[in-house]
Amino acid sequence: MATAAETSASEPEAESKAGPKADGEEDEVKAARTRRKVLSRAVAAATYKTMGPAWDQQEEGVSESDGDEYAMASSAESSPGEYEWEYDEEEEKNQLEIERLEEQLSINVYDYNCHVDLIRLLRLEGELTKVRMARQKMSEIFPLTEELWLEWLHDEISMAQDGLDREHVYDLFEKAVKDYICPNIWLEYGQYSVGGIGQKGGLEKVRSVFERALSSVGLHMTKGLALWEAYREFESAIVEAARLEKVHSLFRRQLAIPLYDMEATFAEYEEWSEDPIPESVIQNYNKALQQLEKYKPYEEALLQAEAPRLAEYQAYIDFEMKIGDPARIQLIFERALVENCLVPDLWIRYNSSKELEELRAAFTRALEYLKQEVEERFNESGDPSCVIMQNWARIEARLCNNMQKARELWDSIMTRGNAKYANMWLEYYNLERAHGDTQHCRKALHRAVQCTSDYPEHVCEVLLTMERTEGSLEDWDIAVQKTETRLARVNEQRMKAAEKEAALVQQEEEKAEQRKRARAEKKALKKKKKIRGPEKRGADEDDEKEWGDDEEEQPSKRRRVENSIPAAGETQNVEVAAGPAGKCAAVDVEPPSKQKEKAASLKRDMPKVLHDSSKDSITVFVSNLPYSMQEPDTKLRPLFEACGEVVQIRPIFSNRGDFRGYCYVEFKEEKSALQALEMDRKSVEGRPMFVSPCVDKSKNPDFKVFRYSTSLEKHKLFISGLPFSCTKEELEEICKAHGTVKDLRLVTNRAGKPKGLAYVEYENESQASQAVMKMDGMTIKENIIKVAISNPPQRKVPEKPETRKAPGGPMLLPQTYGARGKGRTQLSLLPRALQRPSAAAPQAENGPAAAPAVAAPAATEAPKMSNADFAKLFLRK
Repeated sequence: MATAAETSASEPEAESKAGPKADGEEDEVKAARTRRKVLSRAVAAATYKTMGPAWDQQEEGVSESDGDEYAMASSAESSPGEYEWEYDEEEEKNQLEIERLEEQLSINVYDYNCHVDLIRLLRLEGELTKVRMARQKMSEIFPLTEELWLEWLHDEISMAQDGLDREHVYDLFEKAVKDYICPNIWLEYGQYSVGGIGQKGGLEKVRSVFERALSSVGLHMTKGLALWEAYREFESAIVEAARLEKVHSLFRRQLAIPLYDMEATFAEYEEWSEDPIPESVIQNYNKALQQLEKYKPYEEALLQAEAPRLAEYQAYIDFEMKIGDPARIQLIFERALVENCLVPDLWIRYNSSKELEELRAAFTRALEYLKQEVEERFNESGDPSCVIMQNWARIEARLCNNMQKARELWDSIMTRGNAKYANMWLEYYNLERAHGDTQHCRKALHRAVQCTSDYPEHVCEVLLTMERTEGSLEDWDIAVQKTETRLARVNEQRMKAAEKEAALVQQEEEKAEQRKRARAEKKALKKKKKIRGPEKRGADEDDEKEWGDDEEEQPSKRRRVENSIPAAGETQNVEVAAGPAGKCAAVDVEPPSKQKEKAASLKRDMPKVLHDSSKDSITVFVSNLPYSMQEPDTKLRPLFEACGEVVQIRPIFSNRGDFRGYCYVEFKEEKSALQALEMDRKSVEGRPMFVSPCVDKSKNPDFKVFRYSTSLEKHKLFISGLPFSCTKEELEEICKAHGTVKDLRLVTNRAGKPKGLAYVEYENESQASQAVMKMDGMTIKENIIKVAISNPPQRKVPEKPETRKAPGGPMLLPQTYGARGKGRTQLSLLPRALQRPSAAAPQAENGPAAAPAVAAPAATEAPKMSNADFAKLFLRK
């Protein structure tokens, strides 16, 4: 009032200086301002009366002071001369403050308090256009609080006249619900949309707004109830029989959510429903009551604390993060940000949680896709090892510190048929070891001991190791008892399985032996048939045809005998040659002139060199070479000269001059021969070349050429089921992920083609054991591989043939066969009249057999026979 007195005292002086004309203009301006002020405040007061208690008296807007100002404005309008000086002073102050705030915002547009003060003063002054622009600018920079949005919405609703204005208000509501998730704004939105139900599409609009509101804030423990009730009341007001089911659905949905006053809602549903409440609804209601008891301590802490209640909200957020429900996590963050919107750490944590929820949603969609598109359509699991869920669990444990969620995921993994695999349990144990606690580690290993069926020894060893280092004596005793019991049961099961398998193998062997005896008896019966005369010829032809049919089944072992029966009037020269085993066999020969030329050429091209056993230390034996190799000496010499000076390469040829696929390479020094052994399995013309020491097996029968170990090697893995297209480099890249690979060998056949097998040698046993658990069952190029510790089965050693003693005669040597083994038939195709007893020809050691010295004279000494002579021999009795 002192200021007002001073102002009034100085007015006469100003008036005396301004003059009469200035006084009149100033009075008109002041009167116009006063009328505008009175009108705007009258509109505000009318709005307040219209809205009633819905407009909170605590909000900045129409208040008791506004009512006083309105009364003062009315009195000023009736008698402007009495209170005019008070309005002028207050208006000038507000105008100066508005100008100052606008200038401040022009300098720093991110001053939040300046925006709030400017909106308050503009609204107080009745500058509706300016306050709308100020609110628009602020909403573009900051998310507005619930109070600011409700104030703005109430102002716009009070001025809305037609459908266009209603659409504008709808747009404001859409912006408001995007800034914060506020139950009061959603409730206002729903109630305002009910007012437009008479317009086109109004009913669908109301239902859409309420459904979105329930999805957004229907989980709010204290304020969500009002939304549910408003929606039910709206649906109940619509007189339609079909809407009764909608009300039933709303009751059931609400009772499944933990909310305050759930008991009253349940009682209301019992009273409203004519039918008994279903059992499933009651179960969901009881479950929601249990959840409500867990949430009550946090809600009561918020009710008792004073704003901004940051610590209480953070504790609530931590609890929701452990539960892991995305909708509830989002809701509690939004509730906290309403009161702590200027706390940057809270915003950062909220944004990170949004990204996490998006990631969780992506994992969920991936699992649903595999279930619907793969498992249901193809009856096969799209992810048998649950790799997606394993990665999800790792993220929850390592990045989110949410071991509860990780444990739930691993429980789901184990229930999908993975509980029998030791590597799955050890993976879970390692996760608990790194991010969990000892209690859960022990629990996981005890479950693993009972469930694992492939490698229970590994799990038992890990359990005993953990109890030895961290457990008590009681824990150690329990672990020892459980592991011993489990391993004893596993060994018993394995013995039963082995006995069953052995019985099956024995049955197969007996069946094979029966088939063999049946074939032998059949052959013996055929040999006993003696048909005389022309019938004998027919029988012989039938036998030959039958044996020919057998040979057609194995074309690689067939030998053609051409011109074996000479035509009438012709003669045929027959030669007796010694086979590899010293037996005499009938061979076809050409006319004498061509025969001599061929024999001469063979003698020229194939010099016979006896092998010197004293040079075995500097000689290597090379085999599995292509039979089609031309000039082996020329092609192999450059390969072996890389190991040292080569003295001689002796390729082995057959009697016909064909290369037999092996040779001897003699070096000058012993170290060169040792170095040449490293060339074993080297590819030559598409086939792996076998290089082994030169050893006389007749003197060293126990010598083994196979250079790899055939016993248990714990640091080496055996992999089967590999795709034939898998290369050594690709497999090595996969194996390197589990340890240091010292050697890797792909197994091939004699032709160099892969067999889908491999041996991988690691640096130590632990790396090999880890690789088994990680790689067993892995898919490589659509092939599921099997990985195990290298332990080849023991081969059955064939019994050594013993000498037989003829009745009343000397000991007989065992029957020997040629290089191709025992043939299909042991019948001699040479007539007995042409056979001559001869001593076995000496054979060169480790080289081609020398031609028998008596072969050529025997052919020359045999009398020439005509076709008639041959016929007499066959028909002779």
